Amino acid sequence: MTVTVIILAHVMTVAAITYHHAMGRWEPDARGRLAKAAMALYAEQGFDQTTVAEIAARAGLTERTFFRHFADKREVLFYGMEMLRGLLTRAVADAPPSATAMEAVGAALEAAGALLQENPERVRLRDAIVSAHAELRERELIKLAALASAVAGALCDRGIPESAASLAAETGAAVFKVAFARWVGEPGQPDLPGIFRESMAGLRSVLADRAPV
Repeated sequence: MTVTVIILAHVMTVAAITYHHAMGRWEPDARGRLAKAAMALYAEQGFDQTTVAEIAARAGLTERTFFRHFADKREVLFYGMEMLRGLLTRAVADAPPSATAMEAVGAALEAAGALLQENPERVRLRDAIVSAHAELRERELIKLAALASAVAGALCDRGIPESAASLAAETGAAVFKVAFARWVGEPGQPDLPGIFRESMAGLRSVLADRAPV
C-alpha cells in the first residue's frame, strides 16, 4: 500500500466518523445493525407489533436510513436471499464437468447448508417468525421459487436441457424444504450440509425402488 493510499484511507475514515447530517449520524454496517435490531424486536414483542420506527431506534439510526436499505419490515427477513441465490448458482457452475444435473444441485444445497449453519440461532428464529405468519410464508414460497428458477438457469448454462434443468431444480427445492425442516426441528443437529447430503441419497434410493412384481 502506498503512502498516498494510506493517507487517503485515513482521511476517508476520519471524514466518515465525524460526518453529521440532518438524516442522522453516519454509522458503519447500517444494514446489518438494522437487521439485528429487527430480529431482536421480532423475538421480544412479535413481528406484527414491531414498527419501523422502533427498529431504527433500536439500531441507533433513522427511519429514512431504514428505508434506504429495506423496502419494508418484512424484507428484513428476506434480504439474504440474493446472497443465497449467488451462492447456489456459483456452486452449480463450479460443479465438475462430469457432474449430473442432480449432483450439481446437491453441491449447491451443501454450499447453502454451510452458509445457513454459520448462524443457526438467527436462522431458526427467522424460520419461526416466517412460519407463524401466512403472509410471510407466501413470500417465502415466492422467494424459494425464484431460487429454483436461478438454479435451473445455472443448469441450462451447463448445457442441461431446459425441461431437465427445471425438473432438477424443483426437485432440489423440495429436498431443501424437507431437509431444512428436519434441521430446524433438531436444534442439536449442527451438520446441515450433511443433512442435505443424506436427503439427496434418500431421494436416489426412493427413485431406485422397484415395485414388487
